[in-house]
Amino acid sequence: MRSRDDTVKLQIIAGSTRPGRLALPVARWAAEAAAKQGDFEVELVDLVDYGLPLLDEPGHPRAGRYAHEHTRRWSAKIKEADAFVFVTPEYNYGPSASLLNAVNYLHNEWMYAPVGFVSYGGIAGGLRSVQVMKQIVTTVRMMPIPEAVAVPFVMQHMKDGEFTPPPPVAGSLAPMLSELARWADALHPLRTAPPPPPPPLPGPPSANTPPPGTP
Repeated sequence: MRSRDDTVKLQIIAGSTRPGRLALPVARWAAEAAAKQGDFEVELVDLVDYGLPLLDEPGHPRAGRYAHEHTRRWSAKIKEADAFVFVTPEYNYGPSASLLNAVNYLHNEWMYAPVGFVSYGGIAGGLRSVQVMKQIVTTVRMMPIPEAVAVPFVMQHMKDGEFTPPPPVAGSLAPMLSELARWADALHPLRTAPPPPPPPLPGPPSANTPPPGTP
């Protein structure tokens, strides 16, 4: 188990790269609030800084044999964290393409990490994008927690490029962070262990593979 002296490393990922995005100011608020809570070593990670093109790796990410430097940089960054918060808008009832692309680049680096969501949008507060992302992250064996932060009518809370949350939004962050810390402790042995072997490839067995039941 994790020592009480170990600090949970939390990455808050700004999940939009479009010009004029609100993900960055919302993520800055979340990162500052998380740092003040004191349970984490907090890092704000901006997808813009990694310049990930539409997925261009020739191999399956589970193999971890990356052909491109941008993937290796992204992989190394994600490996540093114990837990994540994805800050996501909602586009057409789903997450941003840049966030989905960033997740799809990797596999083992995400495994057994808890993830919380801060979403924003109009009347739905980005919740429909979170529902889609929860299905995605479980496929790479992350643990999405139920507690979340949703920001409806986000433009009402923006001024001069800064995000100021209304009291209900601000009050929902601390419970999510507390639960993230609990899950990070519980998952720490899995997160730090070697990944399980990949499943066998589909198709007929190779010439060197004995048939099932062969001693």
